[in-house]
Amino acid sequence: MVMDARLFVTLSPFKVYVSQPKMTPGCVMRTNNWSILEQRKLINGDRVRECKQKMNTFGFTGALESSPQINCIYQNDSAQNLFLNQLGGTAAPPAAGSEQF
Repeated sequence: MVMDARLFVTLSPFKVYVSQPKMTPGCVMRTNNWSILEQRKLINGDRVRECKQKMNTFGFTGALESSPQINCIYQNDSAQNLFLNQLGGTAAPPAAGSEQF
């Protein structure tokens, strides 16, 4: 899944504005599958080298057969999976009688 949103930044005063996000189906390519994009002439060697140097891998939206939008993307693991507890299992349900807000 891909979330497209635009960020607008003003400098004086400094403020950040975010547009309404749009969710669309998408795909993240593993590096060993980049050849699929190259074979279909959707990316070239220059773009591959640039992506390897600056980011991580390619992601795309749309069908490969009809002009997909392809971007070089970076994997960010800083958030981790907050649904898992420290032991690697799923988080425990709240205790009986406790309130959730």
